[in-house]
Amino acid sequence: MTAQLKESIRDSKTARWIVLGLVAFTMAAGYFFTDVLSPIEDVLIKQLKWDGAQYGFFAGQYSFLNIIGFIILGGIILDKLGIRATGISFVLLMIFGGAIKAYGLSDYFNNGGFGYEFFNSFAKDYQPSVKVATLGFALFGLGVEIAGVTVSRIIVKWFKGKEMALAMGLEMALARLGMGAAFVLSPRIAADVSAYKPVIFGVIVLCAGFLAFLVHCMMDAKLDKEIDDEQEAEEPFKLTDIVKLFQNKGFVLIAVLCVLFYSCVFPFTKFAANLLVNKYGVASAMAGDIVFILPFGTIILTPIFGTIYDRIGKGATMMMLGSILLIATHLIFSLLPGDIVFAYLGMFVLGVGFSLVPSAMWPSVPKIVAENRLGTAYSLIFWIQNIGLWLFPMLIGSIREASNPGVAEKLQNGETAIYDYTNPMLLLVVVGVVSLITALGLKMIDKKQGYGLELPNIQK
Repeated sequence: MTAQLKESIRDSKTARWIVLGLVAFTMAAGYFFTDVLSPIEDVLIKQLKWDGAQYGFFAGQYSFLNIIGFIILGGIILDKLGIRATGISFVLLMIFGGAIKAYGLSDYFNNGGFGYEFFNSFAKDYQPSVKVATLGFALFGLGVEIAGVTVSRIIVKWFKGKEMALAMGLEMALARLGMGAAFVLSPRIAADVSAYKPVIFGVIVLCAGFLAFLVHCMMDAKLDKEIDDEQEAEEPFKLTDIVKLFQNKGFVLIAVLCVLFYSCVFPFTKFAANLLVNKYGVASAMAGDIVFILPFGTIILTPIFGTIYDRIGKGATMMMLGSILLIATHLIFSLLPGDIVFAYLGMFVLGVGFSLVPSAMWPSVPKIVAENRLGTAYSLIFWIQNIGLWLFPMLIGSIREASNPGVAEKLQNGETAIYDYTNPMLLLVVVGVVSLITALGLKMIDKKQGYGLELPNIQK
């Protein structure tokens, strides 16, 4: 107990906010790469002959390695080996997967380069570029998700009892800035002719994120010398710990809310630019700029909502309000006319909802789960979340193609055709309703169990 009262580097506001900035930049690099192809689906269709089903398959496989259990293994590794070893390993995996994805989109590969014949020898319904890009994206997805678990654990380590919700909110906001940058920069780098250029630029950004994480590691090593944080992980991991987590009603509800909420946001962003082009008649670059409202809104609002949770509380209530806004967003995109005003309105409403829920949800986990099992807890939540991130891009792509027969073939042949997104968006409305019911259940459980989700985070 005495060790916890010692002054350490994390008691310096400057030091802990520098740490936050470093790891947030690493995640911003990851989010930039995640969505680097999202605003240029039309380039993939024209240049590499992809269609909606192939693009949806590619986007969904981001989560494949996570949902088959590797992300849970990553959380166990985090609890056993610590922040630095885990983070370095999986940020490097992000870069490796990104490089494979870039290779699959390169002219060298698609003109018969190394591996082309092999990848062209099976699953003939899919282009070889789809298969290689998907392999790289799956490896990258594993890396970035476990890196995200690690960063959540880093923030708890440096900010517990301090401005934790604000810190998590700022990290998410800065990371979302990376996503927004992808929507603004990628169409301009691609220039309607090359999907490879923005992806290779994204790999360079990932390398910069790795360097930032290494600087954090030096500060983390200094902290470990000053305070005995090994106490937090002194109990050995047991498989029964996973069972106990799933017996925790609050943990289960937060995990379910997470998968529902993020399934309505991230899979949507994979198609958002194309939706705007087709429904509202804007150019690809302008569509990317409109989507940028989403992360830009989180940059402003997430820290505000995080501060409210830190100082006033009302975390469960904030999650309910965010779910209501999620429903409103997809009703706007599915049922209201194709007036450009509604495009801006829908993205603004989603930006507010996308700020409310995460700023309350992630800081609530340490109130429900013991600190020495946070790595495993966060990884289990990310695992459940990735089931949605795997399933919903494929569902959206398949529903879009089924609702628009012949459109992909016309576009591949250079003809003019428009996708109708009504049915895919109505699917997300239904998911939003279920997320609201889940958030309401979480608020009711909090009253019974006394987790303190409606109480402030800052300890007086």
